[in-house]
Amino acid sequence: MSQLFPTATTRDRAPYRFDIVGSFLRPETVKHARHQCACGECSIEEMRQVEDVAIHELVEKQKQVGLPAVTDGEFRRTWWHLDFLFELVGVELRDTETYSTQFKAHMHRPVTLEIIDRIQWPSVHPFLEHYKRLHQEANGYPVKFTIPSPSMLHLITCVRTAEPKLPAIYADNQEQLFADITETYIQAVQAFYALGCRTLQLDDTSWGEFCSEEKRALYASQGVDVDAVAKRYVQVLNDIRAAAPADMAITMHICRGNFRSTWFSSGGYEPVAEILFGGCNVDGFYLEYDSDRAGDFKPLRFIKNQQVVLGLITSKSGELEDKQEIINRIKEATQYVDINQLCLSPQCGFASTEEGNILSEEDQWKKLNFIREIAEEVWGK
Repeated sequence: MSQLFPTATTRDRAPYRFDIVGSFLRPETVKHARHQCACGECSIEEMRQVEDVAIHELVEKQKQVGLPAVTDGEFRRTWWHLDFLFELVGVELRDTETYSTQFKAHMHRPVTLEIIDRIQWPSVHPFLEHYKRLHQEANGYPVKFTIPSPSMLHLITCVRTAEPKLPAIYADNQEQLFADITETYIQAVQAFYALGCRTLQLDDTSWGEFCSEEKRALYASQGVDVDAVAKRYVQVLNDIRAAAPADMAITMHICRGNFRSTWFSSGGYEPVAEILFGGCNVDGFYLEYDSDRAGDFKPLRFIKNQQVVLGLITSKSGELEDKQEIINRIKEATQYVDINQLCLSPQCGFASTEEGNILSEEDQWKKLNFIREIAEEVWGK
């Protein structure tokens, strides 16, 4: 039993007491190989071999630090979300003059998505091969895989635009759009499950935007009913969860932006708490709580039986937090959620895009050791 929390127990199913969001800083070898491939200076297979070596080393380091499940660090991606979404049938990547979100310091490369045809799951999706390689590399060790939430496809193409509207192919038929997104993700989940995936995380910045009073006001001024959209997103997520096998953990990470240690939205969870925490049937929420931009724990009162992974440790800098302050904040969160529904992780990944956050690889591993130490003190080894 834990001395700090006498009733606290360990957990052997995702989310874990000591957990991660998923992405890691790319080694220079990977960055160089991907740049060479983009310039035609090496083949895709040569680039893949470099990625394989780097992922092998990453998986071993994750095991050594004591993570209950390992990821591929998203080393094979440029973006945390677009790489997956533009490989769906009916979706294309487009250049644009300005990016759809404005980060507070660094600007992301200006690209977006466009829906040009009915959305479908493709016969071949590169992320399935990514998963297969990770599964093989893990060699029986539990694996966690991350993909963008279905909400992101609708948000980017229909909400987060200069003039929010439906794509021409779905004109005046938003329900068909949501139905196609839902079916596409149901097939995606089934495809990953068939390959052995038992922990799938949906990464989502839509809720971070819906927490922002500034963003809510902007969308309302453009004719978007934010609460109606939020409720529809929850319905899509619940339909996907209901169709997934019971022994597959499906979780969600909510983010307010993580490009090069910057962010693009602020606001506590209260505006979405009842709709999301009270209505969404995912197995767990990974929640940013590393700064006052995320507000207090009171919105957690709407949590039902989901696990809540408290992102109390920032991934945006290498400086370690005060251990006792983190433990005190966990104790504070137990006012609203039982200690055995809580877990601990970084607030986000270390590299949501290939550029990575502004900290060193050494800092990255120190952060994870620090989180493991706290988790063991709170919930036991």
